[in-house]
Amino acid sequence: MRDYLSGFQEQCDAILNDVNSALQHLESLQKQYLFVSTKTGTLHEACEQLLKEQSELVDLAENIQQKLSYFNELENINTKLNSPTLSVNSEGFIPMLAKLDDCIAYISSHPNFKDYPVYLTKFKQCLLKAMHLIKTYTVNTLQNLTSQLMKRDPSAVPNSDNAFTLFYVKFRAAAPKVRTLIEQVEQRSEKMPEYQQVLNEIHQCYLDQRELLLGPSISSTVTELTSQNNRDHCALVRSGCAFMVHVCQDEHQLYNEFFTKPTPKLDELLEKLCLSLYDVLRPMIIHVIHLETLSELCGILKNEMLEDHVQNNAEQLGAFAAGVKQMLEDVQERLVYRTHIYIQTDIIGYKPAPGDLAYPDKLEMMEQIAQSLKEEQKKLPSEASFSDVRLEDPESCNLVKSGSAESLNPRQQSTISPADLHGMWYPTVRRTLVCLSKLYRCIDRAVFQGLSQEALSACVHSLLGAADAISKNKTQVDGQLFLIKHLLILREQIAPFHTDFTIKEISLDLKKTRDAAFKILNPKAVSRFFRLNSNNALIQFLLEGTPEIREHYIDSKKDVDRHLKAACEQFIQQQTKQFIEQLEEFMTKVAALKAMATQGGPKYSLSQQPWAQPAKINDMVSSTYKTIKTKLQSTLRSMSLYLSNKDTEFILFKPVRNNIQQMFQKLHALLKEEFSNEDLQIIACPSMEQVNLLLSISK
Repeated sequence: MRDYLSGFQEQCDAILNDVNSALQHLESLQKQYLFVSTKTGTLHEACEQLLKEQSELVDLAENIQQKLSYFNELENINTKLNSPTLSVNSEGFIPMLAKLDDCIAYISSHPNFKDYPVYLTKFKQCLLKAMHLIKTYTVNTLQNLTSQLMKRDPSAVPNSDNAFTLFYVKFRAAAPKVRTLIEQVEQRSEKMPEYQQVLNEIHQCYLDQRELLLGPSISSTVTELTSQNNRDHCALVRSGCAFMVHVCQDEHQLYNEFFTKPTPKLDELLEKLCLSLYDVLRPMIIHVIHLETLSELCGILKNEMLEDHVQNNAEQLGAFAAGVKQMLEDVQERLVYRTHIYIQTDIIGYKPAPGDLAYPDKLEMMEQIAQSLKEEQKKLPSEASFSDVRLEDPESCNLVKSGSAESLNPRQQSTISPADLHGMWYPTVRRTLVCLSKLYRCIDRAVFQGLSQEALSACVHSLLGAADAISKNKTQVDGQLFLIKHLLILREQIAPFHTDFTIKEISLDLKKTRDAAFKILNPKAVSRFFRLNSNNALIQFLLEGTPEIREHYIDSKKDVDRHLKAACEQFIQQQTKQFIEQLEEFMTKVAALKAMATQGGPKYSLSQQPWAQPAKINDMVSSTYKTIKTKLQSTLRSMSLYLSNKDTEFILFKPVRNNIQQMFQKLHALLKEEFSNEDLQIIACPSMEQVNLLLSISK
């Protein structure tokens, strides 16, 4: 049994030894595994680091290559620019130009690179070469065009119109050849000064060639127009300006065929070309003496050219507008000067002919003519061609009233009184209103106000003189009604002018200076010359003797109203005196007698006064009534002949009628108070009903 157990023990020991040996082998394998695992991890990390470094180096190489590509392009660009076969029209020229711009922009934005100034200078030189090629090609193209047109056969161009057509057709045909290059330059002009400089040179060359072509042709055309319209200044200005309008428009259109961006030099050229027209027209304008011509010239320049043409095409006609404005200022200056002379010679210095003062004869004659026309019209059949004959004023349409189309007739009716005819107005009135109507739309408002005040003052002064002459030659009523009628015409005709007829005059008041001078020249003031206080005579003279500036406002419209009011009052007073002068004298004596009694004088009895006897009062009243009855019709006839307006006649005569009625009312009251019924029967004063009935025919 022991042996059996020993055998098992030996087997167990052998197994234990095997197990211990296996454990030793496993421990050795574990150590080897740990060693290999550590080595593998280290190798993996080293590989990853190498891959990362490789990637960084590749990126760095690519970045360097990209930056070097701009520098490497220098040789390629230089080679292309120096190539004898290079043409600005070739397909590769514009891409090369774009690449050159990119290189210059890149290098300029990196001034920290090595050899930065060297490469930038070399690229700039390449750019200058490219710009020189573009400029040379463009300039040669433009100069060749001009040369061809200048050397053309004169017989092939029979007139100036064909010449101008040829100038534009040739240039338009050549525009596509250079437009692409010019457009490239324009696109880059804001980024680089070199492009802007070349663009300016191309602009200058283009404009020089245009001036070389157009200058002589425009001068010859203007000369031709001058010879054709030598005596018609308005036609010359209109045709000359119309010609320059077409030139300016055509030049702008042609410029846009070559360029896409505007330049102020084009307007400078056009202003220079327009100046050739101005130089021809100005000497003629400053010698025009007729106001009608000058005002028509103002209308042409202001309305037709500036308002119609320029406002509708301000961009293309800017240069033309400058020349027209200068010309308009010259015409306006000449118009103002000639108006001053016209006022002095034709209004203030007007010497009326006998026919101008033949009032009321000329009105009566015209009325007779109108009456005869009406009688002839009645005799004609209704379908006759003269069925519409009436007394009209064919010249009245010529008087422009501040843009309105109103008739000169103060009331709208089918027939016109002789006094309302434009041709029947006193010449200074007609001239003044025509002058103002021509000035109104031609000159500035402030200048018009000054001239209108001067013209109206002169006109009123001439009317006053004419009224005095008529009063001396005919009757005072004729002179007064003549003045009233023409002042009414003036007031009515100046009303539509939307302007202020007031001007300000500044004067120097030397009254204080004069008084101070008298004080300092006083012998008593000599002793105060050298006093060192406020009582010094010299200091007082300087302080007290300062002149004063005074402003005076003159309103010619109010002046017309003032003279009209005075003339109406004078007419009313004169007519009242004509009708009831005896009654006024009688009532004045009665008032004086009453005043003496109230002041403590003797009591009076009117019936006992020699001049107040009933019989004498009867003679006075009868004479007054007879005067009214006989002269009233004459007065109303004169008013109708001159004023020819029932409303105006009624308004003017109403105060006269009221004065007569009031005088008879006072007389009735006085007679009733002072006289008995028997005396009243002797006096036989007309009743108020009789007086009113007598005066009612004036209504």
